[in-house]
Parts: sequence; structure tokens; C-alpha cells
Amino acid sequence: MKEFSKYVGLDVHKVSIEVSVADAGRTKARHYGGIPHTQAAVSKMIKKLSVNAEVIEFCYEAGPCGYGLYYQIIASGHKCVVVAPSLIPKRASDKIKTDRRDSLRLAELLRAGELTSVWVPDTEQEAIRDLERTRDDFKTSQKQARQQLLSFLLRHSLHWTGGKSNWTQGFWRWVEALEMPSEHQQFALKEYIDAVRRHGDQVSAVEKQMHRAKSGWSLEPIVDALMAMRGINLITAMGIIAELGDLSRFTKPTQLMAYLGLVPSEYSTGDSRRQGGITKTGNGHVRRLLIESAWCYRFGARKSRDIERRAQKTSAPVQAIAWKAQKRLNKRYRALIERGISSCKVVTAVARELCGFIWAVVEQARREQLAK
Repeated sequence: MKEFSKYVGLDVHKVSIEVSVADAGRTKARHYGGIPHTQAAVSKMIKKLSVNAEVIEFCYEAGPCGYGLYYQIIASGHKCVVVAPSLIPKRASDKIKTDRRDSLRLAELLRAGELTSVWVPDTEQEAIRDLERTRDDFKTSQKQARQQLLSFLLRHSLHWTGGKSNWTQGFWRWVEALEMPSEHQQFALKEYIDAVRRHGDQVSAVEKQMHRAKSGWSLEPIVDALMAMRGINLITAMGIIAELGDLSRFTKPTQLMAYLGLVPSEYSTGDSRRQGGITKTGNGHVRRLLIESAWCYRFGARKSRDIERRAQKTSAPVQAIAWKAQKRLNKRYRALIERGISSCKVVTAVARELCGFIWAVVEQARREQLAK
């Protein structure tokens, strides 16, 4: 491990940052003070701490303030680590928590090498991730607006009987032709309809932008490779890659499974061994995407026209892995269902194995990209 002259712990908040410094060696960390959370204040703090042209290591906890502070520190020529909050060692005897104490503790743990860093995306990766998360937020709003409209109709004993599913052209013609007994209720119905349509337009606009963003993206070949798999379209593939970035940091697929919280929890001691549900650690958004994709493998393996069209952009080895995944995961699903296991648990098990095939596809695509 490289030896730095100073180790700086930052307890970061929206408007302020508490700063503590631990010098190299075994001396006790000291509190530097609080500064405003602005670029000018951070630059001034860095300049004061590196007065003798020293190289300093900084750290702060990952949180809602993002990675702007990380980029600024790296640009100044120093090292910065963004720490996983759930993996910070804690003393059982610590019963007092303050921002000052947190920064002191971070500085000492950074010097001791006891902190676990998170992967930090570059600016391009973060832009794609923001786009993908915007689509997810708008999709959630769309679902809520749809539910509110259906609840309004149900309160007035109105329900669509012209088809098996809602939100078709026939459904919209029926809804827009409804006449409520009161002027106020008619106004409310129109507002609900407008809200659903507005959120739908927002989702469509973001999805169009995602299609444009994929073209020219440095990870576009990886996205194309993932789309050769069943249950993974452009939105899902970009979501996985935008959230996880370069999967080469996982040396084997089991690491990716554990990172996404899809492995069983365990509490074993002595001669007893007890396993529970999945750990649900890591990125919950990607875990949800994988669970949704895993449902597609309950159907028999086949190469649909859509999958064939997407697979044309990939190499034969990638297509072979995708076809192997179809056969293996469908067989796995059927075998577990026949044992009487609930479908939700079965799909979770399939999603865990799907992680392994995704890792293999990405590794193959990455090797092909490097060979060019």
C-alpha cells in the first residue's frame, strides 16, 4: 500500500463538510474543522493541507451528494476513496455519533487500510446512469398515475370490459368517451387521463434519448452483446451496464452474484449451519432488472425473431453463450418448479444463474473489443 503523508476523512453533507486529518504513523487523528460544501472552500482546504507539495489521500462516504467532490480531489492531483457506508467498521462501545467523530474515525480507518471503496463511474458513465435512472423514475410515476386513474374509475363502478388488458387503443376510446354525473367529477377524470398521458410521453422521450445515447457510447458493444440474451432488451441492458459499469473488476461470476445480493445469507456456528434468504446487498435496481428478466426463462427455449435480430450484431461465441443460457435456465426453472418450490424463489435462483451468463457474455464481448 502506498504511504501518504496525510490521510483526510471527510464527513460530507449538503451544505457543509467536517474535515479530520491523520498524519502518517500512529499519532491520533486531529480535527481540521468544518468548511462549506463549495468548490472554492474545498480547493482552499486542499491547498492548505498540501502546503509542502504532499500527496494526500482523502475519503468520504458514498451518499446522496454524488461524486463531484471525488472528481475535484482527483483533478487536484491527490487520491480519493469513496467508502461503502455499510462496510465501515464500528466499535460496539461507540454510543455517541457526531459529524466530527465520524470524520476522525474515517481518517484513522483510512490510514489503517480498513475501509472498503465503491466503484466510481467516470463522467460519461454517470451521464448514462442519470439518463437510465430518470427513465426509471418516470416509469414509477406513470404506474402511480395509471393506478390512480383505475382507482377513480373503480370508485364509480366503471371498469373496462372490452379486452383482457388496459391501456390499449380501445381502452382509451372508452375512457375518453365516459360522461360523469357531475361537472367536477368530469374535470377530475380529465386530469387523471392527462396525467397518465403526460407521464407516458416522458417515458417515451427518455427511451428515445437512451437509443441515441447508446450510439457512440464506449460500452455500446457490451450492450449489444447483452441484448442477444433472452429477456434483455435495450432498456434492461443499458440499465445493467450503466449501474455496474465495467464488469472486469469481478474476476469470477460468483463475485457479481454476491455484489448484487443474490446469494443466500448464512449464520453458521460450531456444528450448526443455517442459510436464509438472499442477502439483498448491493445495487437493488440491477437486482430488480435481473429478476424481471429471469421470468422470461419460464418459457421453453427458442430463438424468436426479435432475439435473432438483436443477435445479428454480436459474434458467434456470444450467441452460443446466450443460447446455452436459454436452455440451462429454462431447465433449471422447470426442475425447481417440479420440486414444489414457490415460483418467486425459483425466479430468484434463475436470476442468480443469469448473473453468471451475463458475466460470461460481457467477458467475451470485452475480449473481442480488446482484440480489435
